[in-house]
Formats: sequence, C-alpha cells, structure tokens
Amino acid sequence: MTQKLSDAELEIMKIIWENKKETTLFSYLMEELTAQGKPCQKNTLIVLLSRLVGKGYLSATKIGRHNEYTPLISETAYQTAQTQHFIDKVYEGSVKGLVTNLVTGDLLTEEEYEELRALLEGGRRG
Repeated sequence: MTQKLSDAELEIMKIIWENKKETTLFSYLMEELTAQGKPCQKNTLIVLLSRLVGKGYLSATKIGRHNEYTPLISETAYQTAQTQHFIDKVYEGSVKGLVTNLVTGDLLTEEEYEELRALLEGGRRG
C-alpha cells in the first residue's frame, strides 16, 4: 500500500498531478501555492518535497541550480489505494457496506445517486 500523505503533502501532489507538464519546478509549486492562498516558506516546501521523495511519490532531478519533480504515482493510483484502505479499515473490506451507507445515509445528491445507479447497471452488462 502507498503511504498516506499529510494534508500539506497532498496539496503539493495535487498541484503536481494537475500540472500538464511531465515535470514540475520548485518555483511553479511556490507560485501555485501562493495563487491558491496557501503561501509556503521555501524551507517548508523543501522539507515536504524531500518527504514525498522519501515516500516514493516523487523523483527529483537536479537541473543546474533547480530541481525538477516527477510524480512516480498517479493520482488515480493514490485514490484507489486510499479508498481500499478506507474500505478495509472502516467497512471491514465491504464495498457493499460503503455503498449502502452512501445511499441510505442520504450522503448523495439526487444527481450523484442517478449517476451511481447508471454506473452500477452499466457495469453488470459490461
């Protein structure tokens, strides 16, 4: 299983995953965090990026005086791993338990409910 990310690490990874380029520069991260109203000290960002490299989420390549960061895990892979961990922990591995709670717990909008229903029905045919 992939290691869970802290909230701050996840914010950084979301910026990297949303970046259309293959690699992300440190300066781009600083700019995006500031634009999102979450400015970060340079040293704090360096520490967070080092942790992400250590956890295996990123690779860092030194280009001159700058680092380029490349994601090693996709956003979808992270979401899938964390969802499975959540289902195992909270619902003892029962996806049915999760879906039942979503539906009966009034946690879905009508539109989400219809989309889920259509998805489930389509999955049976496929």
